[in-house]
Amino acid sequence: MIITLTCNNKTYTTNLEDPIDISLPLREGENNPNCYWADPVKFETIRMGNFVGSVKEGGPVNYQKITLTPHGNGTHTECYGHISADGATINQNLNRFHFVTEVVTIIPEVNAVGDYVITEKILIEKKLMPGTQALVVRTHPNDVVKKAKQYSGTNPPYIEANAIAQLVKHGIQHMLIDLPSLDKEVDGGALAAHKAFWSFPGNTRKNATITELIFVPDEIPDGLYLLNLQIISLETDASPSKPVLYKLREVL
Repeated sequence: MIITLTCNNKTYTTNLEDPIDISLPLREGENNPNCYWADPVKFETIRMGNFVGSVKEGGPVNYQKITLTPHGNGTHTECYGHISADGATINQNLNRFHFVTEVVTIIPEVNAVGDYVITEKILIEKKLMPGTQALVVRTHPNDVVKKAKQYSGTNPPYIEANAIAQLVKHGIQHMLIDLPSLDKEVDGGALAAHKAFWSFPGNTRKNATITELIFVPDEIPDGLYLLNLQIISLETDASPSKPVLYKLREVL
């Protein structure tokens, strides 16, 4: 199915039968990306009396309980409720699901204290397309080890708050990145990048979202896409999510 859309006074087409899934599947155990010392994902077969929820074990159906930590176990999307006490949920605040998106590849640089960071200068040099509503950041190196990387205690790269302020100024409402967090792993609770992105608490951007722990293969070129951002309808601050891209082609 081919659809046509307009962004920044330009017309684009995309094929909805050619999706690019940039989420990471959740598996039982430790074969998932993991951060902030979260417990591994756990799948448990339900057993009640003579009933067993496993066809392999002779049961009539497969019936399992899944235990996971959205912020720590894989691709997830969060709302400002992540840093607010007002009970805001992702299901309440993400009420549109398609956005014109730019994919950019970024190489973090080393700062004065030895951390790898994405700076304001790096983002300015990217010259983001006007009119885009979401930004997908692929960091390099982009090894497939990201698909099951154990990040806890490794001080992964992060984004400086003044760089995030540039994105807000640009009008980015939805930020997607292949790192565990916008912020430094251990920052004393400052969460400066998260607060800058949501303009929290002064003028909170309640419909803005952050999606972390995505994976964008190298064969996907930088450029414009249509994003379909899918979540579970959870009344909590974050949900496991499935962001899907569709390549936009300009109509000349």
